[in-house]
Amino acid sequence: MTTKLIERPNSKLWLAAIKPPMYSVAVIPISVGTAIAFADETQTINWPIFSTFLISAILIIAWLNLSNDVFDSETGIDKNKAHSLVNLTGNKTLIFGLANLFLAIGVLGICAISWWQKDPTVILLVVLCCALGYTYQGPPFRLGYQGLGEIICFFTFGPLAFAAAYYSQTQTWSATNFAASAIVGITTSIILFCSHFHQVEDDLAAGKKSPIVRLGTKKGAQLLQWLCGSVYALTVLFVALGMFPIWTLLIFGSLPFAIDLCRHVTDYHDQPAKVSNSKFIAVTLHFSSGLLLALGFVL
Repeated sequence: MTTKLIERPNSKLWLAAIKPPMYSVAVIPISVGTAIAFADETQTINWPIFSTFLISAILIIAWLNLSNDVFDSETGIDKNKAHSLVNLTGNKTLIFGLANLFLAIGVLGICAISWWQKDPTVILLVVLCCALGYTYQGPPFRLGYQGLGEIICFFTFGPLAFAAAYYSQTQTWSATNFAASAIVGITTSIILFCSHFHQVEDDLAAGKKSPIVRLGTKKGAQLLQWLCGSVYALTVLFVALGMFPIWTLLIFGSLPFAIDLCRHVTDYHDQPAKVSNSKFIAVTLHFSSGLLLALGFVL
């Protein structure tokens, strides 16, 4: 395929291509999982492990973002995407090489954690996360094209990432941590879910059966309301069951962002130009809810 080159790329396109807000999907699972470990077990944080894990996770997300641009360029789904790094640089080989470099450094960081602990569990969990991440867009799987991306996202950035973060601090497991992982897994999947509303036409042309392609934008907007509502309903449930401290109800401080997201998508679900920024509202919801949840565990 001939990559469509974008003439005179500007700083806004590069910023959109690098996707700085999306790195919250690395920060939040590790932060919340570590906060729960602090509250449940340790009453302290192993900062060298935490910082190594955080930097490694950010590098692994960079690999995921860059490699997905490469894989999407091969299917043609990004031919109209001005902020694709492959389109901006016109050099797929360079982007793929950088992606793999980031992955290698990130995995080395996680290997260091396992070496310090004399326990391979954390690296095995992270490798499983990476494998699932690859299946999202990578050949021959491309499971995202079958509408399975949100499910992969939920397990990768929910239960698996939380288990790795918690275990890296405690070398044990936790039902509370698993419960919290479901909440963050949902908010992470909401980001991906919202990214489909404005690209239905391109997805259809490339044969990508995203949830929005399958459901239609109107039903997708209705489902979004249930997904957002489940975040707060689950938190209340876990507090009522005694699994979460009462302070985790601070998560309701993020409710305005959830309401804004649902209203925005409901109003503009079938208007690509206006609904395209919904994923950034979803990122704000993800980050704020995760931060408040973590705070609720350490108070």
